[in-house]
Amino acid sequence: MSKRDLTQNTTFDLLIVLLLSNIVQNALIGEDNSVLGALVGGLTLLLFSTALNRFAAKSVKARRILEGEPILLIHNGQTLDENMKKHAVSRPDLNSGLRGQNMITLEDVRYAFLELDGSISVIRKSEQSGTPNCMPPELAAKYND
Repeated sequence: MSKRDLTQNTTFDLLIVLLLSNIVQNALIGEDNSVLGALVGGLTLLLFSTALNRFAAKSVKARRILEGEPILLIHNGQTLDENMKKHAVSRPDLNSGLRGQNMITLEDVRYAFLELDGSISVIRKSEQSGTPNCMPPELAAKYND
């Protein structure tokens, strides 16, 4: 298990936990109430999850399908209202995320992203010139400054 597994949970990770709890519950209180049934079901699901995580780590396309990608919310101080609406990010939520990054005004924000774990990350205008190399390639091509 890597550090990423312990600190950043995605929707896919939540789904695995819910399925795991359901498998164990059914094995313990269902028709087959053996501990062995719970262990086999749980281990099978965990092995499947690990295989998918490794596959996603090696393939950009698989990662995009399984986990999604960051969503651009602000570009050069301008909010992208369509993206905010599509992903249910309210202006107060955005402002809270910006305050958490010690941002004072929108004009200071070069890029703000809704990350896979629901947090908001910010690249300030003063931090770098050129397109940051930490952006998803599709966004970097579209918003090349």
